[in-house]
Amino acid sequence: MKKFAVVAAMATAFLGTTAVHAADVEVIHWWTSGGEQAAVSVFADEFDKLGADKWVDTAIALGENARAATMQRVLGGNPPGAAQFNPGRQYEELIAAGLLLDLTPLAEAEGWDKIVRPDVIAAPCHIDGKWWCVPVNIHSEAWMWASVPAFKKAGVDLPTSVNDFVAKAPKLKEAGLIPYAQGGESWQLNAAFGGITIAGLGIEKRDELLRDHNQEVANSPEFTQVFQTFRDLKSFSDPGSPGRNWNDTTNLVLTDQAGVQIMGDWARGEFGVAGKKPGVDYACLPLDSKKPFVTTGGDIFVFFKQADPEVEAAQLKLASMMISPRVQALFNIAKGSMPVRDDVDMSLADECMKLGLEILKDPANVVTSANNWISNDTNGQLQDLIAEFWANDDMPIADAQKRYAEILATAD
Repeated sequence: MKKFAVVAAMATAFLGTTAVHAADVEVIHWWTSGGEQAAVSVFADEFDKLGADKWVDTAIALGENARAATMQRVLGGNPPGAAQFNPGRQYEELIAAGLLLDLTPLAEAEGWDKIVRPDVIAAPCHIDGKWWCVPVNIHSEAWMWASVPAFKKAGVDLPTSVNDFVAKAPKLKEAGLIPYAQGGESWQLNAAFGGITIAGLGIEKRDELLRDHNQEVANSPEFTQVFQTFRDLKSFSDPGSPGRNWNDTTNLVLTDQAGVQIMGDWARGEFGVAGKKPGVDYACLPLDSKKPFVTTGGDIFVFFKQADPEVEAAQLKLASMMISPRVQALFNIAKGSMPVRDDVDMSLADECMKLGLEILKDPANVVTSANNWISNDTNGQLQDLIAEFWANDDMPIADAQKRYAEILATAD
């Protein structure tokens, strides 16, 4: 009975209903585009409403830059209160070094193991029986965002798959449009290539490739075709692609200058901020409508150990708030992502989010994020290769495929 009373009191404190503490929680994140800023403002505003504690915003453009800044702060002995990461192996060394706040008591009090779904979303935070981070959304990287007016101008129907798009792309070009909008940053290229890989190989073979480093799959004709499809897309891109960031690329579709962009569902936030309507101004399309799937990347927040107990109390209150039903609904509607729990009010969700949630219902459609299996070093090597292949039209597909296989064969 005493243990139950302690846990109950702990949960109440986490929710911010006990004595008010006054503490600042600095949060490092990389949400800087219009749609992203609207979403992160939900977290900041809702946290500030809870009491005297304050959200201190440190926004740093690009994930790799924000993560590097976080690590520099940690190594310098001045960690932030919280920091955004992607789920996977990016923060495993922080856990091993004992630098992260153990969220297990909070998670057990609130039953995170029962409310966070699917399992592949909980797993990167729930390690060796302990909770080390808060998953805040489910992001699927693999969508085609299409301009409805662009396809009407070209006189062709919206594509039903990547291959169908490649077949229709010449019509878009003839109509004076950019058929395929692709940002030039390596992570964007790798994300598009990853989605095409799933569509081309199927989920099972793709998992064998990236989880098991299966050399037979890596050298298969089916994977050769993935490289070919990626090169076909390059032929329909525009000269402004190199170095262009993702939201400027999305804007080409949003303003009907381009037909399609392959990008994660965070692009929906940009369309939302611009007042565009799905089904009217733009369409969110699976990479293969006959075999739709959602990848299960997303964003998590880790909380660093602090010397001040009032800051720690505020950190726990923030973690609890991020995963609460109300905030999960508000944040994910703004972000374009899907909530990590299925007991939230999604009545305000638009057609694109509802489509993603419908696909998510079938476990056979759920794709595990490659970050769960691949280290930062291996991921960097693969990104560099894909970026080089995109930039160099003279690189033989056979050479690129061989190098891809070799990277996986020696991966840690």
